[in-house]
Amino acid sequence: MSGALARVPELLAQHLLLALAALLLGLVIALPLAVLSARNRVVGRIALGFASLVQTIPSLALLALFYPILLSLSSLVGGGIPALGFLPSLLALSLYALLPILRNGVTGLATIDPAVIEAADGVGMTAAQKLWLVEAPLVLPVLMAGIRTAAVWTIGAATLSTTVGQPSLGDLIFAGLQTQNWSLVLTGCIAAACLALAVDGLLGLAEYGIARRRRMLAWASLGTLLVAVAVALVPALPSSRGTITVGAKGFSEQYILARLIGHRLEAAGYKVRYREGLGSAVAFSALAGGDVDVYVDYSGTIWTNEMRRDDVPPRDAIVAGVAKWARDKHRVTLLGSLGFENAYAFAMRGDDARKRGITSIADLAPVAGSLSLATDVEFLERPEWAAVKKAYGLSFKSAHPYQPTFMYRALASGTADVIPAFSSDGRIAADKLAVLADPKGAIPGYDAILLLAPKRADDVRFQAALRPLIGAIPVERMREANYMVDRDSNKSSPDEAARWLERGLAR
Repeated sequence: MSGALARVPELLAQHLLLALAALLLGLVIALPLAVLSARNRVVGRIALGFASLVQTIPSLALLALFYPILLSLSSLVGGGIPALGFLPSLLALSLYALLPILRNGVTGLATIDPAVIEAADGVGMTAAQKLWLVEAPLVLPVLMAGIRTAAVWTIGAATLSTTVGQPSLGDLIFAGLQTQNWSLVLTGCIAAACLALAVDGLLGLAEYGIARRRRMLAWASLGTLLVAVAVALVPALPSSRGTITVGAKGFSEQYILARLIGHRLEAAGYKVRYREGLGSAVAFSALAGGDVDVYVDYSGTIWTNEMRRDDVPPRDAIVAGVAKWARDKHRVTLLGSLGFENAYAFAMRGDDARKRGITSIADLAPVAGSLSLATDVEFLERPEWAAVKKAYGLSFKSAHPYQPTFMYRALASGTADVIPAFSSDGRIAADKLAVLADPKGAIPGYDAILLLAPKRADDVRFQAALRPLIGAIPVERMREANYMVDRDSNKSSPDEAARWLERGLAR
């Protein structure tokens, strides 16, 4: 719990800055639209229809959609537009904040007593004077209710910015869910809830002050928010200067390896921060774009997802091909393989596989129609799944994605009959799973490879700090480290598992 609490201040500051920046941008967009919508029915229908449409898109999907959009825009203008981190999070959350502000603004303007407007016209007010001196004060209490709703929604949705590389309290929640460290989950959830309540409370005081014409109360509450933003900026602004960013995808092994890399770099004198919970495509693009300095990927993932290769050569040929492609196409350096493979391997409960006489994917194919498949959140959309289906004609009764930890839970509970397990996962042996052979070689090799961003290609000191990791981690050791984090009792944190792993590095 102490480790989780230690991370709260920085993540809380980042979360607050992102949420309030998105709320401010939402206000800048929504307020003029509210005035135009109240004056023109066509504009009102279009604006409210668009804002309502945005609300039907899950916030996680909205965040993800801005990644390819910004990536395409950046390529059109010759680069320079960040597709990860703060900018996509800001844009997505600002759109998410539009509806309550816009709807309350339009409603407030539409319900003003016409006699008041006639009186303003009668004394010769201009349209601008009428808006500023008459309509705005009358609408403000209704508008504040919409702003409060938007603030709470934005703070809640900001936890999902972790998936596009923006630090937030979601870092704790996603890491805790994956590693079943419920203290992390609770810490992240409680901190986010407290932040939402605090901001809502301050905006509520401002609303009360406006409604009761107590200006000092309104300004004091808004001033408190400004002070909070100023305090949050103190650690947030200089954090990127001279800091190494270590990336990680969203499962236990990645959290452990990220911490292992971070420890090596800290020992070499670097300041380190982590960007965890990244998707496969997002992680590699973040590295190639310089948003991440280093992370561990898997040769088969790059081979199939990024290079779009569907042939399956030997493992060393895949690693060599990935190294050449990454260097030539993206100026990314493949420093080397860590010494183990984490391949997809179809697995079943051991007793069930023996009962059915299934030892390979070929044996599985004829009976797959009566079985349920549970996968990680990416597998059903990955080329590897398409290749396995094509090679063996696999067709399951049902297929459902889970976070990796819950995928194993689904198999153990009988909810699922088959999973694409990870070959370096300690739960394979602990859960007595039967790993099915791949006689047709449909699944490529997945050597764990250390990738460096273009700006680290000639950084001798940086590479020297990480080179001792190359070829130093046998798969048995990695399985033990993974199981330290994933087991049900006496769990270790990824940081503790990384330190244990480092003590036993092969020399």
